[in-house]
Amino acid sequence: MTAASQTGYDAAREGAALVNLPDRGVLAVTGPTRQKFLHGVLSNEIQGLLPGQGRRAALMDTKGRLLAFMRVLNGQTEVWLEVSGNRIDVVEERLAFYRVAAPVRFQRRPVEVLAVLGPRAGQVLARAGCDVLALEPEGHLAGAVGGQPVLVARAGDMPAQGYVLHAESPAAAAAAAALESAGAVPLDRETLDVLRIEDGRPWYGPDVNDETLLHETGLVREYHSPTKGCYVGQEVIARLEARGGNVSRALRGLRLSARVEAGAPVMSDEKEVGRVTTAGVSPRLGPIAMGYVHRTRFEAGTRVEVGGAAATVAGLPFQAAARAEPKP
Repeated sequence: MTAASQTGYDAAREGAALVNLPDRGVLAVTGPTRQKFLHGVLSNEIQGLLPGQGRRAALMDTKGRLLAFMRVLNGQTEVWLEVSGNRIDVVEERLAFYRVAAPVRFQRRPVEVLAVLGPRAGQVLARAGCDVLALEPEGHLAGAVGGQPVLVARAGDMPAQGYVLHAESPAAAAAAAALESAGAVPLDRETLDVLRIEDGRPWYGPDVNDETLLHETGLVREYHSPTKGCYVGQEVIARLEARGGNVSRALRGLRLSARVEAGAPVMSDEKEVGRVTTAGVSPRLGPIAMGYVHRTRFEAGTRVEVGGAAATVAGLPFQAAARAEPKP
């Protein structure tokens, strides 16, 4: 890890760090039945959200495969969908398909998405002009950062106690500069990935795709409502819940004896039992990764090989304990 990466990591764990999320886009949904429409399509409770409240949700196909992860933010006259993993085209197309005669409309917002991470993120935002300390999880408010209009939301999908900001493209750079002046340290993507691995935060794109089931990610409780009625993919979720959530593979952490790259196979007894999705080197834990591991090998403490080197399966999130080297 470079000196700049270490500085960004320390800021995210002890202060505040700033990162741009260029793979995220925002779709505004309007119309008198916008909440009812989204409630019938997405995996989580949307109908009861009040203005200023938000929730994370998944868009699935009828076979329960994940098409997108999003943050749903309810405003006075619009619902904003913050879509990750460059999936906004897919979301807009699929929602238009389900719309039929529903009086709802979709429009992309010309915004960039920034994230401020760390235990002092709220204080940095306040110094930059936006008091967010009273926000509930996924709650949001309109404010100003460095004099630039922004929408700020508490973000449970972020590592290190994060917030996201939506700022129109001309204002985003000025807002980022104001946040740096207020104490946020720039964070690179490689270090962001290390933080995500440590905190067990899989994202659409690197860790989730359109072949993944929600139960495989370990995020069912975060993206799904057990009391909700019908939505697209609900039958698959209900069937898996009735079977105790048993799936043939699941996302797990991996303690490594040497650094590997994403895509590296997880091996046991000369058979492939999984694949790495995100990997990095943690200043606290050394080489680590997360990836999908077959159910016969996904118990914590199971010894495997990754990239030809010894590794140990671990739960997510990783504990902050001292690094424990896997033994051959």
